Amino acid sequence: MPQQQNPTTPDFSGFWVALVTPLRNGAVDHAALAALVRRLASDGVTGFVPCGSTGEAAALDEAEQLAMLDTVLGAAGGLPVVMGMSGYHLGKATAWARKLSERPLAGLLVSAPHYVRPSQAGLLEWFHAIADASRVPVLVYDIPYRTGVTIARDTLLALAGHPHIRGIKDCGGDMAKTRAVIADGRLQVLTGEDHQIFSTMAEGGVGAIAASGNVQTRRFVQLVRLLAQNRLAEARAEWQALQPLVEMLFAEPNPGPVKALLAHAGEMQDELRSPMNRASDGLRERLVALDASLNRP
Repeated sequence: MPQQQNPTTPDFSGFWVALVTPLRNGAVDHAALAALVRRLASDGVTGFVPCGSTGEAAALDEAEQLAMLDTVLGAAGGLPVVMGMSGYHLGKATAWARKLSERPLAGLLVSAPHYVRPSQAGLLEWFHAIADASRVPVLVYDIPYRTGVTIARDTLLALAGHPHIRGIKDCGGDMAKTRAVIADGRLQVLTGEDHQIFSTMAEGGVGAIAASGNVQTRRFVQLVRLLAQNRLAEARAEWQALQPLVEMLFAEPNPGPVKALLAHAGEMQDELRSPMNRASDGLRERLVALDASLNRP
């Protein structure tokens, strides 16, 4: 069953969507973004995570990120928003955390510093400094294949002692570490690997932050709801239907495939910022066919 949290602590359980960033002629398409957020809200998502890797945040400057965040907050209809942030300059990161947390956020999603590959002691300093600077709760984003550094189990458990660090988006690829954090109980564990939604929640995780949820949203919401209720047989049937879509959405670099599907549905342009590229024609055709089959009763 999902981890039990003290009722006085923030609750990040449920199904959160890692938002794509709609683009039109090189600029953020705020009208498409607002419409996407409203549609996802009506489909039952728990909340939104803009400016993560799915949102091509590395290709957005600070002004664009703030404008995007404000559009999401304005369209969310009161649903919670967790803002993604990353970097490798601690002074800039703490200043950015202070600035972001002036907004009415549910939290910040903070990755380990990329490229510099610090020690575990350095990671503790990084996350503690950002959590100290933030006015809102922090979720640790453990994604070593993007940052180049692994957050060790003992480091995560040490971070759990900080009063502002409340959860983890787990892309660490180490199920033993995931189980240890779940068993410890102080951090809420949300999977960030879409193909691990079933397994992580069956082990006791509380939910997911998923790029795939930009499409087939209601089915993903239902999957997470069934898992939270420990209705594993029903959840397994839903997961088996969704799993081929998840696999195909990550057959080429994210978010190209999911943007291709959203563009096919008329929700935005099929546009990414270089060096990210659109999905290939062959993958787009297969995605459209699979998505249509999932829409059939």
